[in-house]
Parts: sequence; C-alpha cells; structure tokens
Amino acid sequence: MPEILLLTESELRACVRLDRCAIDLIADGFAALETDAVVMPPVLGMELPAVNGEVDVKTAYLPQLDTFTIKISPGFFDNPAKGLPSLNGLMVTFAADTGLLRAILLDNGYLTDLRTAAAGGVAARHLAPRDTRVAGVIGCGVQAELQLRALQLERDLERAYVWARNPESAGRFAERQTHALDLEVCVAPGIETLVAESQVVLTTTPAKSPLVRSEWLHPGLHITAMGADSPEKNELDPHILTAADRVVTDRVSQSMERGELRAALAQGVIDSTFRPDEIGAICSGAVSGRESDAEITVCDLTGTGVQDTVIAEHAIRIALQNQAGKTLST
Repeated sequence: MPEILLLTESELRACVRLDRCAIDLIADGFAALETDAVVMPPVLGMELPAVNGEVDVKTAYLPQLDTFTIKISPGFFDNPAKGLPSLNGLMVTFAADTGLLRAILLDNGYLTDLRTAAAGGVAARHLAPRDTRVAGVIGCGVQAELQLRALQLERDLERAYVWARNPESAGRFAERQTHALDLEVCVAPGIETLVAESQVVLTTTPAKSPLVRSEWLHPGLHITAMGADSPEKNELDPHILTAADRVVTDRVSQSMERGELRAALAQGVIDSTFRPDEIGAICSGAVSGRESDAEITVCDLTGTGVQDTVIAEHAIRIALQNQAGKTLST
C-alpha cells in the first residue's frame, strides 16, 4: 500500500496562501465545472439546531487532476463565546485512478477559508467594476478579512468600509486591516451608508434574515454574497435578484437549495425556471462578465466541492515540493 501524507494546519499555512495563483486555480476549477466530465454530487448537510451547529460534506472529481478530495466542514456558531473557533474540519484526498487514500489534511478549515476567498477573487475579476476604488464588507470575521484581501488582489482599492453588529469588533477589524492591507478602512455607521459609498459590497455573515435591501442598489454596484451556504441563511433582500441587471452563482442548483436563490424562491420572488449564469461559464469564456460600468451585478457563492478538490491537490503538490508533513504507512 502507498504511504499516506499527513499535513497539519501550520504546515498547510506555510505551503499555501491567498494569492493570484490560488485565484487562478479556483477559476480553472469553475471553468471545468461547466463540462460534463466533472462529477460533483449535492452537498451533504446536517443541521444541528440544538447546538447552533451544522456539518457540510463536499466533494468533486475532475478528470484532469490526479486526486479527488472529500471535505468535512463543521460549523458551531456558539463556539466563539467558549473561546473556540466557529469553523474547523479536515480534507481527505484519494488517488483519482485507484481510489487509494493519498493524504489527510488537518487544516481546521484553513483551506476552506482560502478557497472561499479565492472564489470571491474570481467573482471580482469578472464582475467588479474595473475602476473599483471603494469597497464595503459586512461582517468582521476571518472571511471578511480574506474576501477584502482577495478583492485587493484584483482591484486597486483606495478605501474600504466595514459594518458589523458589534461596533467594537468592527473598529478592531478596521484598525487591523488598515495596517495589514495598507488601506484606509473605516467603520460605516450603517449598512445603507456602506452600500451607498461602495462600488463593491462583500457580505460575509451567517445572517438568517436580509442585511442588504434592494432599494439601496445603485448603478455600477457589484455584490459578492458568500455567507448563505445552508438552508437557514440569507443575507440579501430577495428582490435584489430581480432588481439587479445580472445575477451569477457558483452552482445554480446549490444556490436554489442553500444560497440566496433559495430565499427568493421561498418567497415567490423567483420561480424554479430562474436560471442565472454560473461563474464557470464566465471563466470558460462561454458568457461574458461585466458588460458595462453601470451594470448592477450580484454573485452568490455557496462553496463547491470542485474548489475543495482543486485547493487540496494544490496544497499537496506544494507540500511535497517543500518536503512538508509526515508520511504514514498502512
């Protein structure tokens, strides 16, 4: 039996970071998802309301890759009050030709965070206004930091606004990101002001009721919504989806089940025939990205197994090059 590579979070952090290469890899994965050769089953989700938790299992097979990965991602949202992270998890990677176990990635959610942010970078690359100078981020957690960093990799930002339910947390976020990104980051007095002042808005929360209203949309605005990834979550007023000039998703079927399309469908704002473009079609060149400076665009990211398989293979390749990790014999 072949040896199994074991990689810890610290080793993975040393090998893989959020950069243009990561964004390119996720873009290529999205493009591949448009082909019939990719196999990606629906998300296996388990809701645990008694403990304010959830567990998602995602996977995908891409024939051009040597491996495929199964990712297990728990989210327990009362954990911060206990001094624990709300997200963790691991990835298990298998050889694509034999199904033999190749690697165990004990990333505690790091690779999930990275590939999610990289997807935001892909959305910004194709849908954010070319002259974006001001962005707004709703939420102040890890993904808020990473989404802002991904946007900065794709656009020359001059200023950013942040809003969070806890003003003190928002203030700490603004101070921290001002130094980390060499960017002026300010706390917005409210979400409406944040939207009005921004060309790109990033929503990164586990909200269960809308935070951004349709009446706040303005010409040239792009919204990347990535917080709604389970049937209970919803960050955008469903009417935004019909008011926007363009709606894009990472996977329409997933968004209908656990993204912003789900809430709009449940409220009768859209019906089951509503079929926005998928980001993979844009990445492959089958359809265009942003077509005008005045367009109002929305991208709903629910997170796909393709992203997990792509980022895991990338991490393993770099780890082997760097001789990182430990090998286990079975």
